[in-house]
Amino acid sequence: MNSPRVLSAVCSLATAALLCGASAAIAQNTTSPSVSDKKFVQEALQGGAAEVELGQLAVQKASSEDVKQFGQKMVDDHTKMGDQMKDVAKKEGISIPNGVPAKDKELATKLKSLSGESFDNAYIKAMLKDHQHDLSEFKKEANSGNDTSIKDAASQGQQIISEHLKMVQDIAKTHNISTGAQSMNAGTPKGHRESER
Repeated sequence: MNSPRVLSAVCSLATAALLCGASAAIAQNTTSPSVSDKKFVQEALQGGAAEVELGQLAVQKASSEDVKQFGQKMVDDHTKMGDQMKDVAKKEGISIPNGVPAKDKELATKLKSLSGESFDNAYIKAMLKDHQHDLSEFKKEANSGNDTSIKDAASQGQQIISEHLKMVQDIAKTHNISTGAQSMNAGTPKGHRESER
């Protein structure tokens, strides 16, 4: 007489275990963007728009051919990255910001007032700083983001930004501009600090 009750209890436990397992699997495979994911996407879009604008300025104003070519690469690559990130933002319901950050507007104004070697040097220094920072942010999102499609976009972006950083470091050496220890490590110190948090 006890066997139907035992069987019923075992079935109930098995069902509960399956439901819990399914819930855990759903939780692990979440594609819901967190607040930091959304912030990353918006900042990446704004930063990318700034890179395009500053790249166009370099194409027009740079006196060195290597700086002009780098500026054109920024226009091409960051336009593509921006388009991909906009697709991700639309898919995930993240609002797409207009324009560029105030600091980048100030930099553009400063660069517009320069010419010749002064422009080239200021642009190179700005690109070193920007790409060190961006590489750190993209690495952080690729490693610890919540939303898989945003993490994938960050991972792809990280590879492109790493390539840009190496390029601008080489250009800086050609122009006798110090790349600094931090840029030589392609943002590693920042990356270490992020992982220690």
